[in-house]
Amino acid sequence: MTSTGRVTLPIEIGIDDQVKDLMKRLGADAVRNSDGTELPALVHELGAQVYSTYFPARGDQEWALAHPDTTPHLFLQSRRTPAHSGPLTINVMEGYLREQIAPDADVDLDLYWQVIDRTTGETLPRDAWELLGDEEVRIAQPIPGHVYTVNFLARQIWDCTQMYNYITNNWDDDPTRVQERPYDVRIPEVWDRVRSELNRWLKAHPEVDVVRFTTFFYHFTLVFNEHRKEQFVDWFGYSMTVSVPALEAFAEEYGYRLTPEDFVDEGYYNCSFRVPSKQFRDWMEFINVFVSSRVRELTDAVHAAGKEAMMFLGDNWIGTEPYGKRFKETGIDAVVGSVGNAATCRMIADIDVSYTEGRFLPYFFPDVFNEGGDPVGEANRSWLCARRAIVRSPLDRIGYGGYLSLALKFPEFIDRIEQICQEFRDIYEAADGKSPQTANVRVGILNAWGAVRSWQTHMVAHALPYEQTDAYVGVIEALAGLPFEVDFLSFDDIREGVPENIEVLINVGEAGTAFSGGRYWVDPQIQATVRAFVARGGGLIGVGEPCAYSANGAFNQLSDVFGVDREQSWSLSTDRYPVVLDTHFITDGEGGEPLSPVTTGGARYWVPVTDSVRILAMDGVSVTGAVHEFGCGRSVYLAGLPYSQSNARLLAKSIFWAARAEDEYFQTGHCVDPRVDVAFYDSGSVVVYNSSMDEVVTDLVCAGESVQSLALKPLELRWLS
Repeated sequence: MTSTGRVTLPIEIGIDDQVKDLMKRLGADAVRNSDGTELPALVHELGAQVYSTYFPARGDQEWALAHPDTTPHLFLQSRRTPAHSGPLTINVMEGYLREQIAPDADVDLDLYWQVIDRTTGETLPRDAWELLGDEEVRIAQPIPGHVYTVNFLARQIWDCTQMYNYITNNWDDDPTRVQERPYDVRIPEVWDRVRSELNRWLKAHPEVDVVRFTTFFYHFTLVFNEHRKEQFVDWFGYSMTVSVPALEAFAEEYGYRLTPEDFVDEGYYNCSFRVPSKQFRDWMEFINVFVSSRVRELTDAVHAAGKEAMMFLGDNWIGTEPYGKRFKETGIDAVVGSVGNAATCRMIADIDVSYTEGRFLPYFFPDVFNEGGDPVGEANRSWLCARRAIVRSPLDRIGYGGYLSLALKFPEFIDRIEQICQEFRDIYEAADGKSPQTANVRVGILNAWGAVRSWQTHMVAHALPYEQTDAYVGVIEALAGLPFEVDFLSFDDIREGVPENIEVLINVGEAGTAFSGGRYWVDPQIQATVRAFVARGGGLIGVGEPCAYSANGAFNQLSDVFGVDREQSWSLSTDRYPVVLDTHFITDGEGGEPLSPVTTGGARYWVPVTDSVRILAMDGVSVTGAVHEFGCGRSVYLAGLPYSQSNARLLAKSIFWAARAEDEYFQTGHCVDPRVDVAFYDSGSVVVYNSSMDEVVTDLVCAGESVQSLALKPLELRWLS
């Protein structure tokens, strides 16, 4: 049955009739403008809720250009440059885009520039180098054969997102487009201007119901090279929160001074894969306090004007982490974010606000909407991933972004999103906005970040896939659509003991990363806590290189719990006699085909180190799956788990086995073919949905018995009673 609502449509000037028609077809009850478009006068006739983008840190360009000294800053590192004989000159801007950044030499160079011998790790004394002009650093007496870098303070002179849109949408030839300059609200005159401009804008736009902040003050780290290509992207990066006033305020509040190297971090820029240092954690806290208080002033103004405040989860979102301890203080009513996969959909849907909205892909941009593009295919892939998460944790709304006039040129795409919008409403209405039943096993994801990075592990640029992370992000992607309650725990959260409601801990990632844990695993108390948890009957699952830090005769610091460790070529003289199982609960496939741990991109050269460990699968001499009993508990090791429906089933069965809950698995309703997901509701409704692009014939199993045979078309969703 056709219904309406819960859909937001991007609109623009000049296509009024098409807007009216498409709103009716999609059942849209809200409209919005996009970056680079304006709301048409038509909004007064639509009877829809009106969203409008608002840019606190770059929307006032006339003022920004008149105040060039108010730009935000960041610390950057020059290229690694080897010394030969004689003086060494390094141009710090080599490889960077001069349209985006400019070195700031009008600061105290002793404090805000730094030259480091990267061969020894030592910082050169100030009298060992000099600045020539604004870009070149001359080292008078470098050591031949050593490598040097310069950490330098730079101004941001082109906003990152506007630059991305400018390049993606080919705005170079449009004389109306201005390269927008950001400004830093840490500066008092900037903050006064931001507040007064918002108040003026609110009065001037009575037609707007929802102020969609895009976003607030500090952009995630996005640096381009001289060819206008992305050079460094970290969706969680704090590099662009820097300013001299902020650094001075930090030193006064925290009692110590941060150096450029605390931000440059050997060229890794404190990316989320790095185990965070104390200095970086302190800076995050410092920025969070500042941003939260400033955001609250803006949301208070929005509420006073009788409007709602919505935050876009992206662009300038740094300092407003929705799972941070201060997010509720911001007064934000709603969150909207781009849905790249199931994990990002859960990241949005689980945020504690009045309502959540997912911006579905593809954006209506020319990089997809062109003669060689496949917008329908992208829409199907986006929906396929997102639906698994939506069933488990419903979004309140969905929508699209970009240029509607572009999408209208692809009628088959419009047909498809009409179907998707209706199916979304069907799910929400049939479930009454509630989540389905979950298993009686609660899972804790253990890493260095904990709750602040809920559903955000192993990501570099939002949900974009990376070969090195594919084997690990697949765990989070699988969990986003599985029937388990999931908590994200830091090592500090478990230091005094694993929370009582957690039945299974999962540690996943590559050695040395924040997600595996790195140096946390040589903390005796952490080790003892997890061992005690398993020995008392808890479950422990490791994927990739869990608990990994080479020390004291082991690489996996809980190798006694897992029964496997990585061969570092130091014990090749030790013979191994793996016991490989022919069958096991975890890998038994009910449809006849066994579930086999996929090794692509996963860890290599893991070997058995105890006689009691049992091997599920091997790739040559490398263990790709193993199980082990430890005290009253159990552990599961998997070399890698790239996302697939088969691997999601493998993970689900691993969780049930680790929790000694195999019987519950058989009692829990599921389909024999892992490509088909099932969800049960307290109301008695049951939904089955084909999470593949294949036609699937399978049986629905309830309470251990086959109760119904199903034949499902690609992507088909069906409600049963």
